[in-house]
Amino acid sequence: MSKIVVLGAGISGHVAASHLRRKLSKNHEVVVVSPNANYQWIPSNIWVGIGRIKSEKILFPLAPLYKKKGIGFKQAKVISFYPEGDAKEQKPYVIAEYVAGENKGQQEKVTYDYLINATGPKLNFEATQGLNPGSNKTYSVCTYTHADHAWEGLNALIEDMKKGKKAKILIGTGHAKATCQGAAFEYILNVEQELRRHKVRDMAEITWISNEYKLGDFGMDGMLLSYASMTMKSSEMVEMIFEDREINWILGAGVNKIEDGIVHYENLEGETKTETFDFAMLIPSFSGHGFKAFDKNNQDITEKLFKGFMIVDADYTPKPYEEWTVQDWPETYQNPSYKNIFAPGIAFAPPHSISKPRKSKNGTEIFPSPPRTGMPSGITAKLVADNIIDSIKKGEESLHHKGSMGNMGAACIASAGFGLTQGSGISITTYPIVPDYVKYPKTQGRHLGKTFGSIGLAGHWLKLALHYAFIYKAKMKPFWWLIPE
Repeated sequence: MSKIVVLGAGISGHVAASHLRRKLSKNHEVVVVSPNANYQWIPSNIWVGIGRIKSEKILFPLAPLYKKKGIGFKQAKVISFYPEGDAKEQKPYVIAEYVAGENKGQQEKVTYDYLINATGPKLNFEATQGLNPGSNKTYSVCTYTHADHAWEGLNALIEDMKKGKKAKILIGTGHAKATCQGAAFEYILNVEQELRRHKVRDMAEITWISNEYKLGDFGMDGMLLSYASMTMKSSEMVEMIFEDREINWILGAGVNKIEDGIVHYENLEGETKTETFDFAMLIPSFSGHGFKAFDKNNQDITEKLFKGFMIVDADYTPKPYEEWTVQDWPETYQNPSYKNIFAPGIAFAPPHSISKPRKSKNGTEIFPSPPRTGMPSGITAKLVADNIIDSIKKGEESLHHKGSMGNMGAACIASAGFGLTQGSGISITTYPIVPDYVKYPKTQGRHLGKTFGSIGLAGHWLKLALHYAFIYKAKMKPFWWLIPE
């Protein structure tokens, strides 16, 4: 009998636990440890943040589902890792602290045979002074509670605009190294559409602010893509979209301080500038959770497991940008020091950024961190689960399932509007996520036939379909596994 412990119940953790439970007999134990009581379908937070859908429609409680499916659940947060056990406990374990219920505040040793670290990122709001959701007129859509607050703030501003008040709206990244530009991009399009729906678009000035060097970078160094019968750069496509919607943009901006209605940032020229606003949604930087790890003698071995995020089978050798390759990226998400520990999704430490690193004239790094959300999180979680399943069934290590972001595609759909007849979806499909400049030297590292963009109602319908399909899948309803990651 094997015991697999999954840390986190987001996209990666939930996908891994679901596949493990479906494919392993009940002789094997699957346990999820997560501080969150609910599962949330994060991509639909965008619609919550414009008041078009209630947050309860994108979430459900985990405990009843896991109990029904035979998955153990502890609503607790992990504090430390003991991958060798200790003098009293021979099996490896983690220390978890309960965050709810009658055991709240108590700590427990949770032993395991296999460990999947799917804790995702810490939303590092404190890395930017004054960037606190719901304060200083700034908001977030990173969680459903944040998105609820964002809609409260936006709705109040819309009501003011209906009374004749002009407004300035600022949306983008709130840190020089922030990622998840795609979420901010989708939100700015939805906010612009919502203002039109409320007939107050002429009362608002909307501005995109980002650490990207060019529009459409999205932390993936931009892309060359097929669009209709043309070939265009993602920067050209996004510029066309923004110009059509009269959205302004500020690029190469390293936001470092927020005051009430004022954002302070440094640009690549080394200039310190400010921008005023009445409402802002700024994505924070992502960081690791600051976990500690100890060996059987209680000696600190954190550096064996963590490099901010968890160390996996990537090449972390420091080298110049020109020497980075797709081979640097992990394929199995296995920790090299402890072979029974894996870290899919955002939990793994990337070997380097995907976008070219840039510094301001003052030496401040201003460029996006690599994205690992959405499809990559689900795909990597499933392959980790499949490798553990194979290893258990064969009685020996099996790493047959592999998937590098250097040979993995991703689809992103930014849908503006809500409903079957109203809305427009901007669809961008990229292959591979990490550009391979050796394999595709003439198309900026991407396979042009698999990297394309489109705009229209069809993409919006697809976004709606995915919303319902992935919630169905997450609830593990009949034949849920037929829906791809």
